[in-house]
Amino acid sequence: MRKLVHFMHCSLDGFVAGPNGEMEWIKIDDEMFEHALQRTENADAGLYGRVTYDMMEAYWPTAGAQPNASKHDIDHSKWYNSVEKVVISKTMQGQLLDNTTIISDHVFDKIRVLKNKPGKEIVMFGSPGTAQSLMNEDLIDDIWLFINPILLGQGIPLFANLKARKKLKLLSSEMLPSGVVVLHYERVSE
Repeated sequence: MRKLVHFMHCSLDGFVAGPNGEMEWIKIDDEMFEHALQRTENADAGLYGRVTYDMMEAYWPTAGAQPNASKHDIDHSKWYNSVEKVVISKTMQGQLLDNTTIISDHVFDKIRVLKNKPGKEIVMFGSPGTAQSLMNEDLIDDIWLFINPILLGQGIPLFANLKARKKLKLLSSEMLPSGVVVLHYERVSE
């Protein structure tokens, strides 16, 4: 069975974005990019909510071809353009996009089918609303949290509306030079 791995930045007080979706506080550096590269090397599919997909689609298809592209831009753009993308969205229903599957109904059943297909990991960047609903159904296997050294006080919470307690096991922790703490958890079946 393929693992569904969630990759998310959050503030120390548990928010993934400010009240209006602000994310300028997220520290991005080469060490964080190295973690992203490791995850994408182990993944052959990307899973997104519609908002995150729109952000990714606006940048990554051409990022690696830009004259000033960084190594990360080149590597991630190549990965993004080559992998299967799965988008959970009711508003995109019926759209036909290259190398992209839109899931608009029976979401949990279709994610279970996707996880049972042969292949590598499925990685999900961001997408907090999608992550919350998938966590409620025990469909996320691993969580990588990048805890940024900031208190936002308010905003979009990392995990809201969970229906039940979820037990996690810490697999690794690391402090990056930027002060970001990287925590890798796996979900423990109860």
